[in-house]
Amino acid sequence: MQLFFAQLVNGISLGSIYALIALGYTMVYGVMRLINFAHCDIYMLGAYVGYACMTFWRLPVPIALVAAMSVCTMLGIAIERTAYRPLRSAERISLLITALGVSQLLQYCTMLVVSPNVRTYPPIKGWLAGVFTVWGVRITALQCVILATALTLMGTLNTIVKHTRTGRAMRAVAQDRDTAQLMGIDVDATISHTFAIGSALAGAAGVLVGIYYNTINPLMGTLPGLKAFVAAVFGGIGVIPGAMLGGYFIGVVEVMVAGYGNSMMRDAVVFTILIVVLIIRPTGLLGSQAKEKV
Repeated sequence: MQLFFAQLVNGISLGSIYALIALGYTMVYGVMRLINFAHCDIYMLGAYVGYACMTFWRLPVPIALVAAMSVCTMLGIAIERTAYRPLRSAERISLLITALGVSQLLQYCTMLVVSPNVRTYPPIKGWLAGVFTVWGVRITALQCVILATALTLMGTLNTIVKHTRTGRAMRAVAQDRDTAQLMGIDVDATISHTFAIGSALAGAAGVLVGIYYNTINPLMGTLPGLKAFVAAVFGGIGVIPGAMLGGYFIGVVEVMVAGYGNSMMRDAVVFTILIVVLIIRPTGLLGSQAKEKV
């Protein structure tokens, strides 16, 4: 049982990161019906911003986290305005291809600037390096911080969506963009806010994964981004609670497969889950079947 609970703690820590990334996917899809594949590379850039803050400027983790979120927020807005907004009225396939192109652009521009070499985060010191035991299970202070940070950010997002004017505008645009515009909602600004918030969460996830796993590289966003997308689909793409649920589920499943089975099979199991969900319930666990107007 100790092994089970130890793996569960590891899975929750990993799931917190997946959930933060998945929220960006699901928010953008909910508002624009777009799978923003560049989102995983914003997560990667957030990790590099955190690395620069902690390595070159010796800034503490909280400041590095805020800096990464700020940079990724501005980057998300810039991508939406320059790459997606001119194609908003185009076919969805055009937006999808553009998203893939932006993803490749971010990856290879990062390689050009920082080189494709693996970078190592500075070692965690002080109380963050602490370890304590609960019922025989070894838990690190860093794991607690990752979980607390993720839950705080997700709680803040929930408050914004449900209890602010911006959140009401997001929900209105997600439900019916044309009607929302007729009611006086600035659709362009609302979509920019959506990209900004989603990108900020991705930036935070990048820093958290950097301090948790220590190493980063320009292609680090590809596989976690795909798994976060699986998490968003599993929970119900476009449904914020579904993205949270899916992130934690995928994180726990991946760690359990690695701990009890073959670590080489964990990625295969995650994508098998995606196939099964799409076959059995294409809208995900918390998604609802949308009725098409004819």
